[in-house]
Amino acid sequence: MTETTEFTAAWRHHHPYLVNLAYQMLGDVGDAEDVAQEAFLRLSRTAPGEIEDVRAWLTTVAGRLCLDLVRSARARREQPTEQDAMPPLASSEPDPADRVTLDDEVSSALLRVLRQLSPGERVAFILHDVFGVPFESIAETVGRPVGTCRQLARRARAKVAGTDVRADDIEATDHQRVTEKFITACAGGDVQALAAVLDPTVWGVGTVLSDPPIPPIVNHGPQRVAENLMLYLGPGTTVVAGPLGQPVLLAFAHRQLFAVVVLTIRDGLVAKIEATADPLARFGA
Repeated sequence: MTETTEFTAAWRHHHPYLVNLAYQMLGDVGDAEDVAQEAFLRLSRTAPGEIEDVRAWLTTVAGRLCLDLVRSARARREQPTEQDAMPPLASSEPDPADRVTLDDEVSSALLRVLRQLSPGERVAFILHDVFGVPFESIAETVGRPVGTCRQLARRARAKVAGTDVRADDIEATDHQRVTEKFITACAGGDVQALAAVLDPTVWGVGTVLSDPPIPPIVNHGPQRVAENLMLYLGPGTTVVAGPLGQPVLLAFAHRQLFAVVVLTIRDGLVAKIEATADPLARFGA
């Protein structure tokens, strides 16, 4: 794919989706961005018109890259190191992370769940249950028969059911479509596209982490809410869905979590937005 306009269109339409997909499998936004970058690099090496379904092709490539990363990470975890045998050193210095910021607790929760799954289970489950990818395509991604992929997803589902992540929080239908439109609009800096996924009666409340604290910021109406969201979540940030498709978005700047955004979705539109943000992390302070 060498035509600039064709590649640019593919990047605009599919890059946010691909980063989100990779994040769901890897639990690390830096790795997810690297996977998306590599998938698009491979896309750029194909001939114009060679790929019939660009999104499906990118999904397969990204899935394979994630599978390789998960396998290598699993192998590393199973290799004991000298550092593992050493007790942690006590420190009298205050931890800079003790200041009022958003920590990666949500990401850690995702990793705890994902690490219970084998590499094949993880990829099959995320692709099918979260993103609605058919098992025929998943079989091509993981190099297993369709029936085996169904079993992998079923086993993963059973393991997830034993955690505090509820199965009814994992939706690949209305919620997934709305959050994808939301994320794509933010990535493109498109205020009107963002406003289009907001309910006419939408209202948003934002809590800014600061010292001294300031009152929550409240906005009403699609245009006002979209404009204020774009100040924080626009180009230059990476926005992904929360653990296993739950109704929360995580926003990163410089690969550091700076905001958690909870969406209330009703009738295919976002009716309420509750955001907590750390402005110091957002602007690299």
